[in-house]
Amino acid sequence: MELDNTTYNDLSVFQHEEEFSIFHRLCYTQTSQGRDWLFKFFSNPFNDLKPILETQQILRSIIAHMDNWPREISNGTLMVIEKFYDSNVDAIPNANLFHAITYKILNVADFSLVRYSISHFSDLVKGMTKLVELLDNDQAPLMIRTYLRRAADLMNKPVLQELKEHERGKQFTLRETLHYGAYIRDEFRLSAHELIAIYGRIDAWYAMAVAVKKLGLCFPEFVDQQQPLVEARKLYHILLSTPTPYDVQLSPGNNFLFLTGANMAGKSTFIKAVGSTVFLAHLGLGVPAESMRLTLFDGLLSNINVVDNIIKGESYFFNEVQRIKNTITKINDGRKWLVLIDELFKGTNVQDAMKCSSVVIQGLIKIKSSLFILSTHLYEIGEELKQYPNISFRFFETSVKEDQLEFSYQLREGISNDRLGYLILKREKVVDMLEKL
Repeated sequence: MELDNTTYNDLSVFQHEEEFSIFHRLCYTQTSQGRDWLFKFFSNPFNDLKPILETQQILRSIIAHMDNWPREISNGTLMVIEKFYDSNVDAIPNANLFHAITYKILNVADFSLVRYSISHFSDLVKGMTKLVELLDNDQAPLMIRTYLRRAADLMNKPVLQELKEHERGKQFTLRETLHYGAYIRDEFRLSAHELIAIYGRIDAWYAMAVAVKKLGLCFPEFVDQQQPLVEARKLYHILLSTPTPYDVQLSPGNNFLFLTGANMAGKSTFIKAVGSTVFLAHLGLGVPAESMRLTLFDGLLSNINVVDNIIKGESYFFNEVQRIKNTITKINDGRKWLVLIDELFKGTNVQDAMKCSSVVIQGLIKIKSSLFILSTHLYEIGEELKQYPNISFRFFETSVKEDQLEFSYQLREGISNDRLGYLILKREKVVDMLEKL
């Protein structure tokens, strides 16, 4: 599925502040290699149903065996092995006793590094062997079975089988240190890197499986049809600790959701919740919902956090127009897109914004191959849009009690009529401050 950098940023998939990042929220990897693979997965959501379903099956398989997951391989294990290959260790001689004693005396630091490294290599082989035994069966998805069998082939060497049987925690003898060290360094270098890469990929899948189990995510059902569809019960935003769930229904007959409500009522959160959930579904991950059905989408585009560009001399409104222009260019190709627009045309006056918004909406609704969610404060344009049967109208209600705002975050049918800007100014004592100037 295609996403551009703007959409990744709008949905907070990657952020420096971990509490605002979906990636960090779901990153339960045990190694830095696994983290790198998970980053690759998040950067390349699938555009084909087969790998999505295979990934779902892989995660189910891992969840079923999670209690027996091998613990021999840690981030330190892989770091030591990679440092061993990167270090400038003197050539390791034949493993007779004389050479072993001489090497230890004349190359104290190198000998210690070799002995320490092969103990971690033994852990790698033990852990990978257990993974193969745990997951490589006829019921396992072909994708993970292929990697596991490749790992088994790489480890199918007499020296590595000896290393696997070495008692964990028991120090290697002088001759064993040279014997295993020379083989690993001189003959197994390329295979070792491949083995680590395989484990990194599996660690990324493991992290995804942990996220599904720990956060109570559900695997969505993909519907194979030409028309776009998103149906979800009790969908919520993955980053919220106490979220309010929503029921979502977007289909060819109602492919445009016109969303209204006061500031802070929940419009942006809703839009981002739907977008991020569809994104996660295309990774093969579980999603934050009680249940979900959707079609495969070719792309996801958002128009949420548009900014001006002082260096280029481009105004906020100009960049809003450019974003809409680029969106129209992309989605006018017959493919399935999910388009998310939050507060269109904030960069111009109200009358101009109403006219521009109406024109854009009346154009976008002609594109039946995509789904749209658009939020706005311009409630007035809703009336003229009621003539279009494929537009559904929803709003977030806000109540006022003793000059205090109360947000239910509940999605209601219809168009909001809230005018609460002045009340917020008053509640925050801004009006009092201005009167005292």
